[in-house]
Amino acid sequence: MPRSSKKHEPIPRHFQNITEAADFWDGHDLTDYWDLTREADFEVDIQRRVFLTVLEPELAKKLTACARQQGVSTETLINVWLTEKVAAAGQHK
Repeated sequence: MPRSSKKHEPIPRHFQNITEAADFWDGHDLTDYWDLTREADFEVDIQRRVFLTVLEPELAKKLTACARQQGVSTETLINVWLTEKVAAAGQHK
């Protein structure tokens, strides 16, 4: 990638948090700093599996409302509740 000839603000050595880093990069273009980058080599091993289940529309609305009240995602709420239900069912065997 070609190097930019325009002068640019130095990248802070450390950001205090992710928001500070995001604010910096929202206002700057990586191509202006290309000469400061280096190649990275890494592997990604994603193990998460997604299972889709059909819900009745009214049930989905109620679950979403409950999740919002608890400040969690609908997915998190469903996983917690199902984990509790499966654990309870296992105790009855």
